[in-house]
Amino acid sequence: MTTNEKSPLRAPLGILATATATHGTGGDDDIPLPRLPGFVESAFSPLAYEVSRRCLTERPDGGTSRSSEAESGGGSRTAVVLASLLGDTTTADLASRRMVSGQVHNPLLFMQATPNSVLGHTSREFGITGQMFSVSGFDDPVTELLAMADLLLEDPELDRVLVLGVELGGGERVTALHRELTADGTPGLPATAGLAAAALLGRPGATAPVTILPAEAPAPGAVDRPGRIQGLFDLAAAHRRLLRDGGTRLLPGPGPTAFVLTARNESNETETHAHQ
Repeated sequence: MTTNEKSPLRAPLGILATATATHGTGGDDDIPLPRLPGFVESAFSPLAYEVSRRCLTERPDGGTSRSSEAESGGGSRTAVVLASLLGDTTTADLASRRMVSGQVHNPLLFMQATPNSVLGHTSREFGITGQMFSVSGFDDPVTELLAMADLLLEDPELDRVLVLGVELGGGERVTALHRELTADGTPGLPATAGLAAAALLGRPGATAPVTILPAEAPAPGAVDRPGRIQGLFDLAAAHRRLLRDGGTRLLPGPGPTAFVLTARNESNETETHAHQ
């Protein structure tokens, strides 16, 4: 990384857990949508909740959750950041179609079309006490989410930041966006498909088996993916490989951005973090 390029991270972050979930893509890893009370029709909120649940229950922090399903995943001293280019387009399109056809307005659709709704549900289930944000942008969500986590961990009252991204296929809004942003003008997912990925981040140290920091040079072959969350899936895959095999892996990003993931060992156990 050249000296005139701004690093997306001011200091390393520890990766505590990662999770991915897909629905309706036709792949072998597709899952049935979890039942989420109060959320209907769309895969957005169930997938967001599922990847959050997997991360939080894999690395509980000792907090107290309210549901038996979330019994081991307390989220005290945790913040949450959700990234999605267009949010819950399935619900938004459905609500719009009902309105223009003269059907009675359904307040449930309005509620769940707001991404913060599922964050509120997750915080209630896991006792999350930190800040919650929903962000949207054309830039790479990985870079945006890591930078947000880096900033939030300046707060000594926080220990962890749960970052997640959700992407839906199909719908008029998605199709229109792809016509504007991509060369072939077609969505990358089937109409009813959904993707979600999450990472639980903290300060590096003994509790974080993998550390991530900016690479010193751009990764070769980096491809721009405006607003797509594929980079979060790449991050989760690299994290799983490092837990299994150890070592270091390079995570390409769009343009000049790249990150290095390193499994913790005796040589980096003493690494300190600027937030501490």
